[in-house]
Amino acid sequence: MISDFLLIILGVVMVLWGADRLTEGASALARRMRVPEIVIGLTIVAAGTSAPELFVSMVSALKDTPDMAVGNVVGSNIFNTLLIVGCAAMVAPMVIAPSTVKKDMPFAVGASMLLLAVILVGSDVSRFDGLVLLAFFAVFMVYTFRVAFQKDDSEEASAVAPVNVWKNILFVVAGLGGLIIGSNLFVDSASDVARELDISEGVIGLTIVAGGTSLPELATSVVAARKGQSAIAIGNVIGSNVFNILLILGLTATVSPMAVQGITVVDLSVMLVGILMVWAFSYTKYTVARWEGAVLTLAFMAYMGWLFYNL
Repeated sequence: MISDFLLIILGVVMVLWGADRLTEGASALARRMRVPEIVIGLTIVAAGTSAPELFVSMVSALKDTPDMAVGNVVGSNIFNTLLIVGCAAMVAPMVIAPSTVKKDMPFAVGASMLLLAVILVGSDVSRFDGLVLLAFFAVFMVYTFRVAFQKDDSEEASAVAPVNVWKNILFVVAGLGGLIIGSNLFVDSASDVARELDISEGVIGLTIVAGGTSLPELATSVVAARKGQSAIAIGNVIGSNVFNILLILGLTATVSPMAVQGITVVDLSVMLVGILMVWAFSYTKYTVARWEGAVLTLAFMAYMGWLFYNL
């Protein structure tokens, strides 16, 4: 048991290190090719913070532990909306652009409702469901790229700093290696712990796995809030939630259809209610205040308490 927990920690460290190296290397190469900064943020950085969820969910599905794959995504989104936004808002009130509230958040709400409907209707995520999720992700990306390039048209191209191409290619390769090896260690060890403690893989996915893979979003959002960059903090959460459901589950289900049993209606409802709470709080003067952050954090603690009470 102790060795399994040590391997879980090692897996988390390798996944986070791999995501960081991959994002750093890919971003530097993109700048070298004069890709606009805002496009890098919407694609490489967003995908980079969601890379742990992608690799862990994919490996879980391929190793025939679908509850852990879906639990990872549902749990990560719950962590994002309740704990991460809650903690970031308590550090500093989050001022949110009206366009984010009116145009971007509906995508996250819609993605959550779509996943809830998919699982309630079929109790699994089939290959067809995966393709539907990917189709909605394509719509989301077309929208975000259109907005991004409209904003970028009015900006002058900035000078490109010298970039060591081979060093950054090495970062990308090493990052991918860390993600793959770390994900395998993480999933295998978490599965062993679940079996030894007689805890469902769904609960492990909702807690240990989701918490570990959400660390990049937590670190990014809290640091951004401390620096007064609340747009980055809330944008990171919204983008991650959309990526998690539409891209990660869509891609995972397309590769390996998943029968879901350990994820309950309560878990899915908390995920949906969490993003609705953030959306509602954002409408109050386009700010998530400290007390609202405390409410979100308390809601997260209550959900965790309910989850462990019902083990």
